[in-house]
Amino acid sequence: MLVYNIPKMTSITEHKRKIKEHLEEIADAIDLGIEKRPVTIGFHCSLCACELLELYLHKIGAISSGKIVKHSWFKRPLPGQKLKPLIERKLPVSFPGKEDLYELLYSLEENRTALVYGKTPKTQVEVTLRIFNAIKKQLLKKLTEKGVEF
Repeated sequence: MLVYNIPKMTSITEHKRKIKEHLEEIADAIDLGIEKRPVTIGFHCSLCACELLELYLHKIGAISSGKIVKHSWFKRPLPGQKLKPLIERKLPVSFPGKEDLYELLYSLEENRTALVYGKTPKTQVEVTLRIFNAIKKQLLKKLTEKGVEF
């Protein structure tokens, strides 16, 4: 008999726990030296950004509590692409500042792929951290405005 783990709805408390864990892993990687932990930084920056976005979208009622935001949905659309961007097909929502935030998430995803699967210079890890910090700043501000404190 096969048994599947079916994801349960994520509460605000659970989102906050996951975000805290990602932030701790990022901080530990920075302490160890970013050039030694590019995979950890790429992985946790990407997932933490998605977790922050998901929490915000749950909080404003743009998505149901069972909906999950996946990092792979932030593949940058190609110039002249006829289809809507993948994120728009998977997550048709609207909120203030969405275009700017999505542009940062596209860049973060591109850097995540390079950090996780390639050999990357320290400068690319630094760029990834700057992008992540910009995303984190925007989403934490939005969450604070909605009454979510960290």
